[in-house]
Amino acid sequence: LNFTPVPRENYRIGVPHPGTYQEIFNSDSHYYDGTNQGNGHVHTEAQPWMNHAQSISVTLPPLAGIVLKQQG
Repeated sequence: LNFTPVPRENYRIGVPHPGTYQEIFNSDSHYYDGTNQGNGHVHTEAQPWMNHAQSISVTLPPLAGIVLKQQG
């Protein structure tokens, strides 16, 4: 969730498993009259973050929330 009116690009989040994560919900989508800033698919990097061995870098749209799901 991003409660600010400013998009947060390259926001790093630790994830429990390596692989690809797909954005399955974005409240900033054009379907909800948003600006359609999003991620589509993101791939993990072997960069430790938030007590996880893997992490992803995402765009958090302004005043919006996203949900990601691991693929596979």
